[in-house]
Amino acid sequence: MESVLLRNGKTVPEVCRILKREMKRIEMDENMQNGSGYKRYHIHAEKAGDVDKWPSRFKVDVKRSGLAKLIVGEVFHYGLKNKDVILSRPCMYGVFSGPVGGFMPREEHCVGCLRCTTEFPDFVRVSHNPARRSLGDSYFDFRVVDSVSYEAESGLVPVKGAGYRGKFGGEGWDGMWTDMSEIVRPTRDGIHGREFISTVVDIGARPNFLMFDEGGKPMGRTPQVFQIPLPIVFDRAPKSVANEKVWRILAETAEELQSLAVIPLGAVLQFNLESDFVVPLVKASEADALKVLSKAPRLIEMDGWDEGLFRAIHDLFPESLVALRIPYTSAKELIKFSKKGLRVFHLTANYHGQDAKGNFVLDLIREAHKAFVEAGIRQEVTLIGSGGMIHAEHVPKAILCGLDAVGMDTAAIVALQGRFKGECLDAETAQFNLPGKLSMKWGVQRLVNLAASWRDQLLEIMGAMGLREVRRLRGEMGRAMFMKELERDAFAGVVGYEPGK
Repeated sequence: MESVLLRNGKTVPEVCRILKREMKRIEMDENMQNGSGYKRYHIHAEKAGDVDKWPSRFKVDVKRSGLAKLIVGEVFHYGLKNKDVILSRPCMYGVFSGPVGGFMPREEHCVGCLRCTTEFPDFVRVSHNPARRSLGDSYFDFRVVDSVSYEAESGLVPVKGAGYRGKFGGEGWDGMWTDMSEIVRPTRDGIHGREFISTVVDIGARPNFLMFDEGGKPMGRTPQVFQIPLPIVFDRAPKSVANEKVWRILAETAEELQSLAVIPLGAVLQFNLESDFVVPLVKASEADALKVLSKAPRLIEMDGWDEGLFRAIHDLFPESLVALRIPYTSAKELIKFSKKGLRVFHLTANYHGQDAKGNFVLDLIREAHKAFVEAGIRQEVTLIGSGGMIHAEHVPKAILCGLDAVGMDTAAIVALQGRFKGECLDAETAQFNLPGKLSMKWGVQRLVNLAASWRDQLLEIMGAMGLREVRRLRGEMGRAMFMKELERDAFAGVVGYEPGK
């Protein structure tokens, strides 16, 4: 069906998506005319189970001879009339609920509570599954894979019982804590609907002040901004999985969430992906290809700085915003680019959150934000960051450090059950395998679920801080604590203390 072309050169599914988009627009126009223009932003999550069976978290080893002796003993002790007692097994999660019970345990149900090993230590053993622990790489390890997989499947917030038993500090993002000591109103809760917390962010350029002529008309620079209801955008997919289906999933998910998806211009043109929610990523050699676009995108992203490309974009689409995609760079470079007229920056680190010198993205974001603050133009620019942000908690932390929005990269691939092949450092060299049964509907729902879970966790942390909108979270360093700084203040002068270790 997808190969059937209509007279306008579009396939049937593409026409259906266009009609769906137009119906949404007509519905919004009617709501505005009826005086009901306000509609609370909501992400509809629904279960989207795995299509490719993950390795189970635990291996359950049962000595069959020991289990057989136990069953025979119970038969003699309780008699055949007490089948419920004889057939009962010590697992409320159904590990031994198969047709032959413990002789073929259902390891996918095991949560590691160890009740079975406590009651029958002689013939039951539960251990971590090496295949499960091999998922991911050294940065995006199997624990993060577990969390992202659960979030993408259910759209819920992962909750683990028995309290938190991990470390309370560490390297990278684990060295940053959020401060909840100044809660303004503990009843403010955006998840359960008692009070609304806005996650809307502005993308674009806003001058620090406006000027008007004698007739009251604005003169000089005016705001050029659009809004997205979520501070999360989908970054370009790694080269190893960059195919039509993945691009369509990212584009449709961005449209469903009313967010943005960064997609190379070649793929946008080849697969007819133009929409208000797709950001074409353009190289300097593709300036002429921009003429093929049928309408002006809201945002166009330059893959590296090029003066000729910048002028070509402005000549073709004067109303479009232009973003510069570059690796994290020095403060002087960023200010230099802003003087050339750039107001949107997409700063990138590798998938492990490091720049070419090994500096971590947390410190890089703070430096970039500080550079624009000291130049007095922070309100005039938009900062989007990608690389190293793989947990839901990394979104509020990155915004606290100074970003306006976060680019989702490897987390989206894991949500689609992508498997790492070795260490995955960047989009060009990283190798992933996607499931063969990947479908559009399933893929979109998995990413929608992931966004819903991450947004709920963002609302939780903002509610605890007493903040009503995410824009006030940006650069709010008074709500952040850094382990190295606290250790330095506490232990400076103490014999044996070495800063940074």
